[in-house]
Amino acid sequence: MDLKQISLVASQLLTLFGLKILGAIALWLIAQRLIDFGLKLVRRAFRSQQIDPTLINYLLNIIGITLKIVLIVAILGFFGVETTSFAALLAAVGIAIGAAWGGLLANFAAGAFLIIFRPFKVGDFITAGGVTGTVTELGLFTTSINTPDNVLTIVANNKIFADNIQNYSANPYRRVDLVAQLHHEVKHNEAIALLKAKISQIPNVLQNPAPDVEIQDFNFAGPVLAVRPYCNNDHYWQVYFDTNKAIRETFSEAGYPIPEYRYAVSGSSAHEINNIIPPLSEIT
Repeated sequence: MDLKQISLVASQLLTLFGLKILGAIALWLIAQRLIDFGLKLVRRAFRSQQIDPTLINYLLNIIGITLKIVLIVAILGFFGVETTSFAALLAAVGIAIGAAWGGLLANFAAGAFLIIFRPFKVGDFITAGGVTGTVTELGLFTTSINTPDNVLTIVANNKIFADNIQNYSANPYRRVDLVAQLHHEVKHNEAIALLKAKISQIPNVLQNPAPDVEIQDFNFAGPVLAVRPYCNNDHYWQVYFDTNKAIRETFSEAGYPIPEYRYAVSGSSAHEINNIIPPLSEIT
């Protein structure tokens, strides 16, 4: 075979291979569009059945990954690769990856359990895996949480499932815990009545249950009041800050003295202090 024949055969093979490459690219692009379109239809169908968004996203992730694997196998078959042997190879690779990345499978299993037991859903405000914020997505391996300072945090599903989960959106309302320091000379019953009346006027504070204001503790400055209004989770921080303002305004309007720590010193201790602190005449 001379050089001319070799170049002719090579050009034919390259042309055929190039056409297959173009066909594979076209197949991939068209199939991707069809998959995306199909997933949109499935999402719309799920939403019409009022299925929880958390479950919808999880199922669509599984369906999307499965369809892409089928597409890759189909493209390899288009190139003449034996798909049965490829399937066996894929299974072997899956086992090897599973053995090497046990944590990845643990995250997948934890995600499945989170879907089954439903401790939270997309849109809930939670504390899980050491992160507090609003759930934006529950994926196959991770959960996306948007923190109050607007930082998107990705947490492994296994870390969430293995730890305590606090769901602040599960109940219709929650309590805001604050304290207010009183002076010794202030009549606590009067202060409690004034605070209850003031806090009840704060927007989004629930009247049932009514705000709690009671003596919680004592210190050297005087009684410490526990101030606890109730509100919906969406209004927590607004009620939190407004209640602090209400405490300040109530005590100021009532003319209450500023609390201060007092210590009684007598006997030899007083004599020692007098020896340490010079007379005013010496300072001036």
